[in-house]
Amino acid sequence: MNRTDRLYGLVEELRAVSPRPRSARRLAERFEVSVRTIERDLAALQQSGLPIWAEPGRTGGYVIDASATLGPAGFTLDEALAVLIGLGGLRHSPFRQSARTAARKVLAVMPDGDAARASALASRVHFLEGEDDVVVPTAFAAALRSDRVVRLRYQDADGADSVRDVEPLGSIGKEGQWYLIAWCRLRDGVRAFRGDRMLSVEVTDERPPKRSLRPEELAIPYGRLRSVMDD
Repeated sequence: MNRTDRLYGLVEELRAVSPRPRSARRLAERFEVSVRTIERDLAALQQSGLPIWAEPGRTGGYVIDASATLGPAGFTLDEALAVLIGLGGLRHSPFRQSARTAARKVLAVMPDGDAARASALASRVHFLEGEDDVVVPTAFAAALRSDRVVRLRYQDADGADSVRDVEPLGSIGKEGQWYLIAWCRLRDGVRAFRGDRMLSVEVTDERPPKRSLRPEELAIPYGRLRSVMDD
């Protein structure tokens, strides 16, 4: 582990146990360096302005004010690169605007040198996109997070238009396509609506009843559903 990663790691280690102290000896064991190296690193963090102080006594150690530090500043270079790649993959998704601003925020809270390095490395990663890749309307994201009944003007695979009141339950992304999973009041059942076939999206003021989504209701013939929060 290089020193930059170790400094980030020290901040996150102290944040994780705050407001309890962590001894230099235990930190040295955690990062497999000498106590003197840890003390030197902590002094450097203090000089940079981080709210870290030492508590004396047999059970004392170093403490950080977690409320005065930003979590994203603890990204290692590899972690920041992974986040930037993930956000870059959402360029045609309904979440593209938020992904763009989130990427800027990730870089903004990193030290200038590390941010420049992460940007340079991310610029070497490319996505192979088709010329006919569709762009899903950003209103899709509003429908998903609204917790309201949504009125869709929708065009099916045969080109027929319909207006449907739906109750959003979730979304699925597959091979560049984004689907809004919702309870369709017109069909009285769970349906998947392709984002690029949504002609208009109107979020109403009506709160839908609580419904639970069972994977078997989607009748997926192949593949396995995985939440973005699954390990």
